[in-house]
Amino acid sequence: MLNYKHIKLLIWAVLPLLGACTEPWNNPYPDTQRLDNTLYSSFSARPKHLDPARSYSSNEWTFIQSVYETPLQYHYLKRPYTLIPGVLEQMPKVHYYNNAGDEIAAKDRQSAAFSRYILQIKPGVMYQNHPAFVEKNLALSDDELSSINHLSDFSEIATRELIASDFVHQIKRLANPKLHSPILSLMSEMIVGLDDLNVELKKVKGVLDLTQHQISGVKVLDKYRYSIKVNGVQEQFLYWLAMPFFTAVPPEADVFYAQQGLIDKNIVLDWYPIGTGPFQLTVNNPNKEMILQRNLDFHDEYYPSVGEDSDKENRLLVDKNNKLPFLNKVHFLLEKETAPYWNKFLQGYYDKSGISSDNFDQAIEVKAKGQTVLAPRMSNKDIRLLTSNSTSVYYTAFNMLDKTVGGYTPSTQKLRQAISIAINEEEYISIFRNGRGSAAHGPIPAGIFGAAQDYNPFVYDALDKRKNITKAQALMVQAGYSNGINPVTNKPLVLYFDTTASSAEDQPRLDWIRKQFKKLGIQLVIRSSSYNRLQDKMSKGQTQLFELGWNADYPDPENFLFLLYGKNSKVETGGENGANYQNAKYDKLFEQMKNMPNSVERQVVIDKMVAILREDAPWVWGFIPKSYGLYHQWLTNSKPHAMARNTLKYLRVNPQLREDFRQKHNQVVWWPMIILALILLGVIYRFKRAL
Repeated sequence: MLNYKHIKLLIWAVLPLLGACTEPWNNPYPDTQRLDNTLYSSFSARPKHLDPARSYSSNEWTFIQSVYETPLQYHYLKRPYTLIPGVLEQMPKVHYYNNAGDEIAAKDRQSAAFSRYILQIKPGVMYQNHPAFVEKNLALSDDELSSINHLSDFSEIATRELIASDFVHQIKRLANPKLHSPILSLMSEMIVGLDDLNVELKKVKGVLDLTQHQISGVKVLDKYRYSIKVNGVQEQFLYWLAMPFFTAVPPEADVFYAQQGLIDKNIVLDWYPIGTGPFQLTVNNPNKEMILQRNLDFHDEYYPSVGEDSDKENRLLVDKNNKLPFLNKVHFLLEKETAPYWNKFLQGYYDKSGISSDNFDQAIEVKAKGQTVLAPRMSNKDIRLLTSNSTSVYYTAFNMLDKTVGGYTPSTQKLRQAISIAINEEEYISIFRNGRGSAAHGPIPAGIFGAAQDYNPFVYDALDKRKNITKAQALMVQAGYSNGINPVTNKPLVLYFDTTASSAEDQPRLDWIRKQFKKLGIQLVIRSSSYNRLQDKMSKGQTQLFELGWNADYPDPENFLFLLYGKNSKVETGGENGANYQNAKYDKLFEQMKNMPNSVERQVVIDKMVAILREDAPWVWGFIPKSYGLYHQWLTNSKPHAMARNTLKYLRVNPQLREDFRQKHNQVVWWPMIILALILLGVIYRFKRAL
């Protein structure tokens, strides 16, 4: 029974709530951070590797390339994507040599047996403070190690200058068999002596000291210069110098992190990176948050002063020549689901957001002619929409080793062409991607040199006019499958489609794919499996059709055309040519094109290659995604960049604008509590009258 004591407790419970009306209740961050110069973002899964020799994932590179610096980097504003010096003083100087070791002119470089890159780093670049630079911390006793549970437990930290030998040390680390670097195989073909070093290191027992092992093609020239010798001519090698694999790692890091007492507590380089970059990772708690803190000792680097013609109009040059970085901190929270992230973005607790399919209609309006604009709900909050072309391509591949869909006979070629017409990519983009993308007419996405400017004549009658399904059905007749009937079984042709899609959410898309084949009378059997299982089946040639995607490692057509180069066959060499496509004419053109500079001559060769691919149809060319991003008004200097992962240093926030937004859009609705209070007062009144 309610008594007077209970009523008083209820009143005292409500009164503090009524009084606490000045601050939003839903703020996920401490109140003391309201006006901090901090960018708020998120991550959806724990980064697996933060060791630059091991990491090959874009979500990891966001952290790695904020902590480490690479010899080269991409210009933040210029398009097409342009390489510029990172921690180098200038672009590498390249010398070319014949088999006799004599230097040859650059104009004759296509005949070179070797190329030698001379790299000169900036002087005075300092590492972030770290216990590895304190000598006594490199050989701690068991008792000393027992008191260390986190990197922050070390009382003494220090720094030192970045030197050329640190870069050489990291290249040696690529050959360390214990690290399993994902680019070792590829780089062993390029860098002279890397494979020999890997063989040598496999024989080492016990503690490995890389300073006692040398690599014949990589030399320290002096304190600030080193050289890398590569086989032949490797025009794309410069792009690799903008990736974390070629950053600097000090030898002290390997010694420090090799202590068993630290390894037992997961205090390792893969968890606690050491770099010279604009930020340092101060909190690594992937079950909750990760925090990048501004590196107060970061060397002088400045916001670019030039860009595209539109950059001035878009206020992207306001900070020109200002010292980087602008942020004091970047705070990442773990968000496994998109819905909570989206709601927090709308409330002002995240500064930028992508747009999932579930949220597309809330954020975007599609006009009559297909143009996309911000929905009023977004524009009324001064949220900006930025779009950019992706450097990715998604496709369906035919296993060219398969006896039904593969091969190079006219009949199998026509079967693949028929299927390519039947799979309506424009419809797919409209239904499943909210129109965010464009149908591909070849393997190279727009924005990359060599991308097709015309249309695929085997699938289209014009750039935006896919061939009628009757043309595909006629091709089926020519292929020997009239109405989709297999002449051997006198039943519908059965094909097998491998995919990693298996959830309930994937079923509408998979049903749509089945319907595309049904147009031709083909019965499609979909086989879902894990990514690892699919890769295993591909390596054994146990697939017919499968779907994959490729995101550019670097903005060069070679990085897409190599996916269909015969010597990269998945079955024969374990390469990235999952279709196992082999065409001698294409391969010869690829070898000619690979190391050509971007030019009219290179475009002519690429056009010939794409023409061969279109006719052979080893892929259903699929689609090229378009990226959409939403940005709050207080986040400035934002320009989507498909290649660079070190862009946090360019961003700026206005904390006061953000706080004003949060206050405005997170007002507590008080009327239910007021009504509750009035009801309680009424109960008190009636209770007293009853006494």
